[in-house]
Amino acid sequence: MVDIERAEEAVRSLLLALGEDPDREGLAQTPTRVANAWRERLRGYELDPDEILSRTFSEAEGYDEVIMVRRIPVRSVCEHHLLPVTGIAWVGYVPRPDGPVVGLSKLARLVEVFAARLQLQERLTRQVAEAIERRLEPLGVGVIVRAEHGCMSCRGVLTPDSDAITSAMLGCFRDKPEARAEFLRLVEIQ
Repeated sequence: MVDIERAEEAVRSLLLALGEDPDREGLAQTPTRVANAWRERLRGYELDPDEILSRTFSEAEGYDEVIMVRRIPVRSVCEHHLLPVTGIAWVGYVPRPDGPVVGLSKLARLVEVFAARLQLQERLTRQVAEAIERRLEPLGVGVIVRAEHGCMSCRGVLTPDSDAITSAMLGCFRDKPEARAEFLRLVEIQ
């Protein structure tokens, strides 16, 4: 997705606009380094979330309790300021008794796919939940993301250590208060 040549030109123009000399020793390779860093940061556009969830297992046949992966690292970029968003996610679902399950690492990979894009935290949270719902058709899906936003911590209001929390609750986690309460208790377990 990233056009390296155009990105390098843009970084060079930005350095000039900031009053810097992009040809000086310390900055000479900066346009290339920055372009490559953005290609890496935005690799999620090249990955297919449905493919990540395509390999399922039936060994857990009949299992209809919560499956959760907690504290998944979130490293994203705010689409409004192009500043980092870093935090953690909790992703869980309740499979249908006759439904598929996926390997636990797939839930972490799914978060990574959507985080490695220009994002809004609210959208990221919803995208992860909807991808699981679409591919696995579980009884319920719950996703919580807690993250610190560079646009708040290093500019603007300058509030480091503040974080934002978003959630997406689908199926039984939305419709059944006891299921939602169980999900939230699992999130809090130390």
